[in-house]
Amino acid sequence: MAFTEQTLELDSTHISNLFGQFDCYLKKLERAFGTQIIDRDGTVHIRGEQSAVAHTAAVFTELQELARRGNQIQEQNVDYAITMHMENQENTLLEIDGDLICHTVSGKPVKPKTLGQKQYVDAIREKMIVFGLGPAGTGKTYLAMAMAITAFKNNEVERIILTRPAIEAGEKLGFLPGDLQSKVDPYLRPLYDALYQIMGAESFQRNMEKGLIEVAPLAYMRGRTLDNAYIILDEAQNTTPAQMKMFLTRIGFGSKVVITGDASQKDLAPGTQSGLDVAVKVLSGLDDIGFCNLTSRDVVRHPLVQKIVKAYETYEAKQAYRESKERRLTSAAAGKTTGKTKRRTEAPLRRNEKERRS
Repeated sequence: MAFTEQTLELDSTHISNLFGQFDCYLKKLERAFGTQIIDRDGTVHIRGEQSAVAHTAAVFTELQELARRGNQIQEQNVDYAITMHMENQENTLLEIDGDLICHTVSGKPVKPKTLGQKQYVDAIREKMIVFGLGPAGTGKTYLAMAMAITAFKNNEVERIILTRPAIEAGEKLGFLPGDLQSKVDPYLRPLYDALYQIMGAESFQRNMEKGLIEVAPLAYMRGRTLDNAYIILDEAQNTTPAQMKMFLTRIGFGSKVVITGDASQKDLAPGTQSGLDVAVKVLSGLDDIGFCNLTSRDVVRHPLVQKIVKAYETYEAKQAYRESKERRLTSAAAGKTTGKTKRRTEAPLRRNEKERRS
């Protein structure tokens, strides 16, 4: 095993951004690649096994370029860069960083932060209908909202329609207190939050009063044809097959649709099939429909959330494997039992046949 040392000259204006608080990013890189990193007056010395040193230096170079572009380096950037370089996918962060969707009202840039998110955004640009599938925290809804608002501001569509199934966790609207708006608002609050952040409360209210932005429960889509609109169906895992079919057949000319959902978080009654699951199976072969599967790697919330999602993914995969194995064993046992029963039934028949012949 060949050991080596590589030296990198860093821009002094970005050192605190690159190193993190108490050099936490340096320590993270050392643990990830098994290298030793020493900083001497803005010059970084990386020591270790040759390939590990090369990976560490490449991550440093990529993060430094990200900082030069005016980005505040965050822990998730470091984690993602490490993961990508371990898989020999270099400069992924730089490629993603160049894809600016829009700015929030506070001036914060909205852009994909992972390769999966970049592929999702590209699919939305290219396809008429896109299914964004994945766990919470992967940016499915937020990125779709940013794309919708950008298209609306660029006059690519005439209006934005945001919808969700309004029956979750066994609650029915008719039994909830208040008028219709107060009944559905809790279900639609995440959509409002994203709109306020990207568009601003005043602009949102003004366009909503004009009917150019509509936020409504899925049931209110029935009987309509939605032309020249950007339509987002959120929490689609809580639709029934009939609701999903109804929604998809509302789409008119000049419209774009994004459907988001997490198949692992269904609130449907036990035994009820999810419209999202059925749609993925039925529509997977159709042109102009895209399917993007985001994973724990695309979670952009607190690093602990990413670990939680990954733990659940591993658990669910093991559960699915065990259940599949149990079904195979049960099927095999049933086959053996059937064979034994058949032999026991046939044996007396053969004896009777012999007795008649004798």
